[in-house]
Amino acid sequence: MRWRQILQKYKIAQPIKQAYREVYIITEAEANTRSYSNRFAAHILKNYQFGALCKLRNWKRFNQFHGGGPPELTLKNHKIKVQYFVDFAHYDNSGQYLTTDQVRFYKNNEQMDLVDVPKILFSEALRDVDMFVGVCSIGNDAAWRDGGHQFGQDYWQSYSFGDLSEVAKTRKEILTGILSKLKVAKVSHIDGNFLVVKGKIRTYKIHLGSTNILMEPNNQYLCIVQDRSSSAGAKLFIPFEGDEGLSIIISKALLLAEDDKISDSSIVSQIKMR
Repeated sequence: MRWRQILQKYKIAQPIKQAYREVYIITEAEANTRSYSNRFAAHILKNYQFGALCKLRNWKRFNQFHGGGPPELTLKNHKIKVQYFVDFAHYDNSGQYLTTDQVRFYKNNEQMDLVDVPKILFSEALRDVDMFVGVCSIGNDAAWRDGGHQFGQDYWQSYSFGDLSEVAKTRKEILTGILSKLKVAKVSHIDGNFLVVKGKIRTYKIHLGSTNILMEPNNQYLCIVQDRSSSAGAKLFIPFEGDEGLSIIISKALLLAEDDKISDSSIVSQIKMR
């Protein structure tokens, strides 16, 4: 925390996350299961996006076209392998979606108890898995609920507006520090997992994880398909290289604070429908 305060005080931006890097510590549930983690189980991911990220992060074996086995990360210097169990969604015939299960660690092909995994290796491996879920989950798809999908609706709802991941918790901490410097400071505040923005027409709750939006007073969902090239946060000091989700949240907050000036008919129709 002291290191973070120094970065904020002197406006030092690190090229990668260091002081703000997420840390994953074994939970009580993982200590009880001993040899596997269910922390990132029961998610629905976009298959092709997931396959591309696996290649980027050097997780091998998995093939987004025909499976090939669970994605596996090899840590050669420690003779440890990490596997994240996924499978094609049985309720979807297109092969576009995956369901997730356990994370396991192996040494010399023997499954390890999680408490025996070096703490840094455990944390960094789960950070990769958290990124897979955070980027590839259908819960991040603003158009999912209204897209005619016959599955995943309950999951979408719980992910879109549920508990924050470690990445989102870091995002919340950063946003707390910069909120007073934003144009919307006087009409916004952080409440739990949401940035609450009071517009001229309605009040909006932007989830700090998925970036999806609920409107008060009846928690009506507002679908805004964001341009991810938006640079709303580019001029703000952030103590590590850009967080796309944070930029999207700021961009949506700026838009909704002046909801009476929105010209997009698809957004206006939702705001005025009660």
